[in-house]
Amino acid sequence: MKRIIIATVQDRGGVLNRITGMLHRRQFNIESISVGASDVKGISKMTFVVEISDKQKLEQLTKQLNKQIDVIKVLDVTDKAIVTRELALVKVVANNQTRPEIMTLITAFRADVIDISKDSLMIQVTGKPEKVDALIGLLRPYGIKDLTKTGLTAFPRGYQPEQGFSELNNMSAHG
Repeated sequence: MKRIIIATVQDRGGVLNRITGMLHRRQFNIESISVGASDVKGISKMTFVVEISDKQKLEQLTKQLNKQIDVIKVLDVTDKAIVTRELALVKVVANNQTRPEIMTLITAFRADVIDISKDSLMIQVTGKPEKVDALIGLLRPYGIKDLTKTGLTAFPRGYQPEQGFSELNNMSAHG
């Protein structure tokens, strides 16, 4: 099962390397990672998406992360009410004939054109990973020249319903 882990860390040189190295040594595969500054100077947040097969492995991961000297707090937010976002930049082939079709597509996804050239458009799309992937899938037939995506960023919602673990698993599987 994919787990979403948020680690609050000291913003120091080598922190990312030490944490990803620890995950690698313990054979955790990082599907995505996003790192950025928090609202507190000197503190950053890392959001990992990792595939973890059982609860024991999850406990091992959180214990190992908490042992890292620069880690302040570790949260597994997978089963919580969360907001997730991802960003993609997509350079797609566009000529005079296809440009209007592409513009219609990206408008429906609330994406933005951030660069235009004679033979391409660069599109910025943000949102849930499913939305980002759906737009990319629709743009593929036009010809994608280049593509880059950020890792998933997640944040717990202000309101957390008091539900059992199995109910939350069912909710996260559906949306």
